[in-house]
Amino acid sequence: MSAGCLAVVTLFGVTAAPAEAAARPADAQVSFAGTVALDDCSGSVIRTPAAADDDPAMVMTNGHCLESGMPAAGQVITDQPSSRTFTLLDAGGNQAGTLQATKVVYATMTDTDITLYQLSSTYAQIRQQYQIDALPLATTHPVQGDNIEVVSGYWQSTYSCTIDGFAYEVKEADWTWKDSVRYTPDCHVIGGTSGSPVIDTSTGQVVAVNNTTNENGGQCTLDNPCEVDQNGNVTIHQGIGYAEETYLIAPCVGSGNQIDLTLPNCALPKP
Repeated sequence: MSAGCLAVVTLFGVTAAPAEAAARPADAQVSFAGTVALDDCSGSVIRTPAAADDDPAMVMTNGHCLESGMPAAGQVITDQPSSRTFTLLDAGGNQAGTLQATKVVYATMTDTDITLYQLSSTYAQIRQQYQIDALPLATTHPVQGDNIEVVSGYWQSTYSCTIDGFAYEVKEADWTWKDSVRYTPDCHVIGGTSGSPVIDTSTGQVVAVNNTTNENGGQCTLDNPCEVDQNGNVTIHQGIGYAEETYLIAPCVGSGNQIDLTLPNCALPKP
């Protein structure tokens, strides 16, 4: 979680951005429009293909960015009231306005690291008021070698690299994440980037959510995630960042843009 809020709380303390983490120019297809800044993390307004214009919009960030504290290993939180606010950014990274949550519809740090908020505004209202569309959520598994941008609303910075591969498991302290995206070294994400959307530059779709980095070469400890393969072998990649895939979200979204964990193809962890 050294890439963000978990990273921001302890792992990735939010301080001035170091020179080595300077923003990279984004691809022409990728901008800050639809991203949000939280008080100590990043996030984005996301939309699945089934969502309607008049559905309440949804914001995605990390599970470890949840305002009530990091979920315990094995814990899944649903339908928790929330009045959290988010700073919506325009294409240039400028503040476009403020969005308000009504509830946490889903949050966990088990197998993945996500929090999903329902907003008081619909997608149509956000577009009408700010001329900003939600970021489309990919419905298929990301692909090794694809070019990506990690877009941080907190820092108004982007980080460009490719998908190096996928870790069978990533372990950090008490938490375990499965089938995580591993970045190439170019995406040197820092504290405050937790929850940033990971955007495939060829499609403009969100394929993952940024969540952690091995900061000091430690093994499976806070701020120092490790990889564990199918045989239990542990490897460490100091300075390398990870993200959690998001294609599993769409099959769990039902009518009215509501999370429905009972849907037949929903594979998100359940309470």
